[in-house]
Amino acid sequence: MAPNSNLRSLHSVRMSENQGALYAVIPAGGSGTRLWPLSRAGHPKFLHPLTGTDASLLQATVDRLAPLAAPDKVLVVTGVAHAVEVSRQLAAVPVENIIVEPSPRDSCAAIALAAAVIARREPEALMGSFAADHLIADGPRFIAVIEQAMAGARQGLLMTLGITPTRPETGYGYVQCGGPVGEGSVLAVEEFKEKPSYDVAESYVKSGNYLWNAGMFVWRVDVFLAELARQQPQLYAGIARIAQAWDTPSREEVLGEVWQNLPRISVDYAVMEGAAAVGRVGTVPGDFGWNDVGDFHTLGEVLAADNAGNVVVGQDPSGKQSVLLRETENLVVVPNSGRLVAALGVRDLIIVDTPDAVLVCPRDRAQEVKSLVDDLRNKGDLHYI
Repeated sequence: MAPNSNLRSLHSVRMSENQGALYAVIPAGGSGTRLWPLSRAGHPKFLHPLTGTDASLLQATVDRLAPLAAPDKVLVVTGVAHAVEVSRQLAAVPVENIIVEPSPRDSCAAIALAAAVIARREPEALMGSFAADHLIADGPRFIAVIEQAMAGARQGLLMTLGITPTRPETGYGYVQCGGPVGEGSVLAVEEFKEKPSYDVAESYVKSGNYLWNAGMFVWRVDVFLAELARQQPQLYAGIARIAQAWDTPSREEVLGEVWQNLPRISVDYAVMEGAAAVGRVGTVPGDFGWNDVGDFHTLGEVLAADNAGNVVVGQDPSGKQSVLLRETENLVVVPNSGRLVAALGVRDLIIVDTPDAVLVCPRDRAQEVKSLVDDLRNKGDLHYI
């Protein structure tokens, strides 16, 4: 894949009237254990081309945000192990915009550090936080929803993008919506709800008052940092100290000293739930073909299939013909080893072939792949993880 190939098309992307108005922050961490053995700690799912094109999930994320955020306003927060590859894939993003966290501290610390760095450049800037590993089918609609969220953020609200539910999903969190706030499509968020049971999820969907929480946010950095200081004073103090040293020779020393002592907590728990309780969170319902690519079965549902329902994910690194299927149905095949993968007379399977590990499992047990990674970790076979 040519470095940053997707960003070469920026000139042809429809530019919004809000072009340049948003800083786009992309937390890029995690190891995607349900997509093992393709996704590993050293090369997680957001670096892989799982989009149906040659673009990685990370590149696709930056590309779809181009109408709002030019490359110099894109910041990626990632780990030490991924920084070089992130920079290679996003050649148009300035290297100083690749923020390297010394160790994972969950989403709040990563997002807060990016907000503090942006605030040093532009104290009242609008910032959006978008996961590096989601698929979005309708890019223009996605941009339109973000623009509506930006309007809410300008009013001083912490905005979350809510996904219109299509089914009673038990694997997602929900936001409970209240009435409209001001003009436009902004709704108040009354409460964040944890992953529910099926019956509860069904009642949420039928009520029409609940949206999926996709973990995408828009706010003014000063508003977010003030709310962080109110609810998480220890985390805020640490982030403020790091930000103060950010453009000085002592940055790495301060970062290394402070970061390890920051609370490990998600931004939902740390800020958004408490802010919603006091009426400071808004949402905009979105229906733009969102998918969090949680496992191979899901990936098989969103990518193009042949007439028998078989999906071949990505291209083998060798570039050779690498999959041979006969009398198969509903397979998800991931060739990633240079070997030929052949299947005959089987259906409803996941087959993932990598240089050092092969996975075969029924599609309806795709969520359980994570348990194999747990087994490997417990056995000490960390080189496979």
